[in-house]
Amino acid sequence: MSEINNEEVAKDSNKSDEKEESWVSVLLWALIIALIFRTFFFQPFKIPSKSMMDNLLVGDYLLVSKISYGYSHHSFPFSPDFFSGRFFESPVERGDVVVFRLPRDPSIYYIKRIVGIPGDTIQMRKSRLYLNGAIVPREYVGDFKITNEYGQEETYPKYKETLPGGKTYMTLDEGWKIGGQGDDTDVFLVPKGHYFAMGDNRDNSQDSRWKRSEGVGYVPSENIVGRAEVIWVSFDDNARLWEFWKWFPEQRRERMFSGIK
Repeated sequence: MSEINNEEVAKDSNKSDEKEESWVSVLLWALIIALIFRTFFFQPFKIPSKSMMDNLLVGDYLLVSKISYGYSHHSFPFSPDFFSGRFFESPVERGDVVVFRLPRDPSIYYIKRIVGIPGDTIQMRKSRLYLNGAIVPREYVGDFKITNEYGQEETYPKYKETLPGGKTYMTLDEGWKIGGQGDDTDVFLVPKGHYFAMGDNRDNSQDSRWKRSEGVGYVPSENIVGRAEVIWVSFDDNARLWEFWKWFPEQRRERMFSGIK
């Protein structure tokens, strides 16, 4: 009859416990590192709407730099209100694509392009953008085509708009989806510590052209989370990140790791 060595059994048990503790430690440190990375450096976001076409499409997954403009209490999870303003602040520039917390509901994130900085005047006249009283140049560059959720192809005129300083980007003229008053507005004077944000898909964007109670209004500096830097992966509308079986057939590979202009 074979004998059981109790000392060896105890050693094996201790080794097993050490392995479990090691895995728990690795997972815990991975979570801590991921939280630090997300809080202080880059935060991932998904594009949920068409307001930034054709630069950003529904199903694009972005990395947003949180170090670009410094930090406010909105930079942190749950927006703990333990300080005001920003520290390590750097100015937001016209033409930057930014993610911010909606002023009337900070639990909601928006992504838009900044077209007005403090002291600027902004106005829309007959669907054209005026900055500080001067029309912002734009030129027609062709048509943008996309297949909608019903499988139908949609075509919209596309323009290249150029801000003072030379920043260029594309805009669409989709035909008004959100109230035609956005094509012709009063003059907006951007107050100190705030910014004027608009979607590139001008006719399908709820943005600073609408007052805070029903839209966005002026965006406070402290509500800005960061600058959108890169599309790290992109899927068609009907695919989700967790649906791994759709990753290959639904992936827009040409958009992967592309910078955001």
